[in-house]
Amino acid sequence: MPDVEMMACTLATNRQQFNVKRVDYTPHRDVTPKIHPTLVATERAVLNAQSVFQALYPLSQQGYQPDLICAHSGWGPSMLLKELWPKTKILNLFEWYYHSRGTDADFLEPITHDAAARAHMKNLPILADLATMDWGSSPTRFQWSQFPEHLRSNISVLHEGVDCDFFSPAEASLTVGDHTFMSGDEVITYTARGMEPYRGFPQFMEAVAKLQKRRPNLHVLIAGNDRVAYGRKRSDGKTHRVHALETLDLDESRIHFLGLVPLSTLQAMFRITKAHVYLTVPFVLSWSMLEAMAAGALVVGSDTAPVRELIANDINGVLTDFFDADRIADSVEAVLGGEVDETRLKRAARDTIATDYDIKQILPRQWAMMQAVAAGDRPD
Repeated sequence: MPDVEMMACTLATNRQQFNVKRVDYTPHRDVTPKIHPTLVATERAVLNAQSVFQALYPLSQQGYQPDLICAHSGWGPSMLLKELWPKTKILNLFEWYYHSRGTDADFLEPITHDAAARAHMKNLPILADLATMDWGSSPTRFQWSQFPEHLRSNISVLHEGVDCDFFSPAEASLTVGDHTFMSGDEVITYTARGMEPYRGFPQFMEAVAKLQKRRPNLHVLIAGNDRVAYGRKRSDGKTHRVHALETLDLDESRIHFLGLVPLSTLQAMFRITKAHVYLTVPFVLSWSMLEAMAAGALVVGSDTAPVRELIANDINGVLTDFFDADRIADSVEAVLGGEVDETRLKRAARDTIATDYDIKQILPRQWAMMQAVAAGDRPD
């Protein structure tokens, strides 16, 4: 928009290219060694807040004053910006409020009192943002519901949106090494930032081992880094991928690890897959699941709260048990074997995203919210 001036304040290590003026910041040090474990997240947020303040301070001294600051809560950058610009409105994105019980923290295993304390205290930077913000947004109703009830009234539920023109159903092909996979081939897919228990990677690999013995033509495409993005690493120092390959009876020639992939590869994966498997503990919902649905993929998802917000079993996808590799394998095989109405479910999945999450309708709502907050009004 020609009458809108934008600026991004971002970590200097962020190498993304974008056509917006940028101001870089770099924390002057890392978290204090041997600091109390419950305060690690808070000190990291304060270090970020301090470095953002210092990076933007010269602009404030030159008379620059933004009408609106949009910031991702929990990491600290916006915590001190009211000190720079008391009259500037702040709109925070709130992805997650931590609980010790009932969501992600104790879903995979019983939680210790020390771990519960760390979960509670990770909310301190978020609470600081809640105290200084003018308005907030949260992508899904499940994520919004994690915030204390008395703090929800100034947080809108509004997703970031999906590019339904790009992620759309179409014939496609994808070449991986010596293999070229086409629409109609017996291919299943899995994608996540990391290969970790939070996203059901161990259960998925167990299910793959079972499926490979039943389906000799099945190939598996896996996108993501061989790391833990959420949750704890293995105590033996091995990655979950290495552990799976060492302990499961797998035909590695039919499992293709793609690493981090460009959007064009992700698009092709979702277009050719027979079943896209998405598993998650009760936690932040991945954009990739919505993108897969928009591309017309049939999602076999975990029967957990964030997934159930978008997928109803046998309505627009298939729900299965997060922990049970046999059930996961059976659910995928039902799709591969034609036991479900693939055409109906894929069309309904696409319609779900196109109706409620298409970026063409989300962006005007995001812009209206930003304008309202900047003007000091309450968003609709």
